[in-house]
Formats: sequence, C-alpha cells, structure tokens
Amino acid sequence: MSEQDVIYQLDSNGVASVTLNRPEVHNAFNDEVVAALHECFDRAGKDPAVRALLLRGAGKSFCAGGDMNWMKRMANYSYEENLQDSRGIAAMLRALNELPKTTIALVQGAAYGGGVGLAACCDITVATPRAAFCLSEVKVGMIPATISPYVARAIGQRAARRYFTTAEVINAQRGFELGLVSEIFDSEETALAFISKLADGVVRNGPAAVANAKRLAFDLTDRPLSDELIEESSQRIARTRDSDEGREGLSAFLEKRTPNWIS
Repeated sequence: MSEQDVIYQLDSNGVASVTLNRPEVHNAFNDEVVAALHECFDRAGKDPAVRALLLRGAGKSFCAGGDMNWMKRMANYSYEENLQDSRGIAAMLRALNELPKTTIALVQGAAYGGGVGLAACCDITVATPRAAFCLSEVKVGMIPATISPYVARAIGQRAARRYFTTAEVINAQRGFELGLVSEIFDSEETALAFISKLADGVVRNGPAAVANAKRLAFDLTDRPLSDELIEESSQRIARTRDSDEGREGLSAFLEKRTPNWIS
C-alpha cells in the first residue's frame, strides 16, 4: 500500500481530515487500507489536539467498499482467515463509531458496501446530489455483516430489511429520508463550507463534554423510560457538574469570558 492511500492531516483549528486516496479504484479498501484507517481513527481519538474528524474520499467516489484484488484473495481464504480478516474490518468500524470526537463524513459520490458502513459510523453525514449509497453485498452472494450494526441503527430495521436484501441504489434524497444523510448541499464546495462552519462551532465545545454527550447518545437511546434510567441520567449530569471542565465552563459562562479549552 502506498503511504498516500490514506492521508491524515490535522489543521490549526483541531480538525483532523482522513482522506481515502485511491481514486483509481473508487477508494475501495483492502486489508492494508483497513489497518491504516484504524490507525488514523485511534490516532485522532487519543490526540487532545483533535476536536473533530472529517472523513472523505478523493476523486469522484467516497468509497466503493472492498477492493477487487482483495476479494480475489479472500476467495481462497479458510474460515479462520476470513474470520480474522472480518474482525479487522469490524474493529476499524467500531473505532470510528466510538471515536470520542465529533465525526463528519463527506459523501460526494458512490458509497457502496463498506463505504455505507463508514458513513453510518460517523455522527454526521453530509452529501452532494451525486452521492449514491448501495448495500451491494448480496449481488455477489455476501451479506453486509460487519457494517450492519451501524447501518441498521442509522436507517432502522424496516429499511435495513429492504436495502440489505434488494441492493437498490439509494440516492442522496432517499438517504436523507432514511436518516443516513444529515444534510445535502448542491456541490462539494458548499458542503465543505458548511462542514468548516460546523467544525468551528464544535471546537468551541468542551472536549470532555462532547465525548460524554456522544456516549450518552449511545447508552441511553432506545432504552425504556424507567426509574433506573432517570437515576442514571441524574448521576451523569452530577458527575459533569462536578468535573473540572464542567466547573470551568459554568464559571466562564457566568463571568462572561472564554473557557480555558478555547485557545
């Protein structure tokens, strides 16, 4: 794999950009690219200078899923080799999904197979009218297994039952209606302008609060309302208020000054 197949850049505002840079194969990934993506996500998650992450693809496509040469190799794998390979993909997706920063995907073209999974793992997916999503695995006798926990949560079980089995192409507007797409813009330039403005706001938020708020969405969504849930939510806000960041944020607000996490 070329060192430039996955590009990692951190700008002065604290936004890390991870770019799939294989336009000649529509940014399809193989095991080496999967490992590189995982390394980038871990790097961004652990770096306190990173406040948000932008995931994008170079050229006309976002990500076409699995690389053809990689799939040819997989055809001769044993079950154990396939299991090890699949665990690598699953670990990479989970690292992106649980990254404790705000994550944004820019889908400017085709997102097929695993590309849909990458978009679903991000907190926000911004698309242009050229975006096209397809859970195409069944066309080659496969299933979208490793991406399914994230895609199904994004679009719901009913839609997952349809699109997992039909391999229909989902355009940007339909993706928006399903909840897979957060915003649609008429061009990549206007999408990037929106992302830049959004990131400017994100980096002004408390970094620990962002990580904890994201975990809150994971842990409390879809649970039935109960005394236990109410108590847990009360304990979480109490811990936040009692934290150094929470005290600093409230003090800064009351004193009408900038909190210390904004340089």
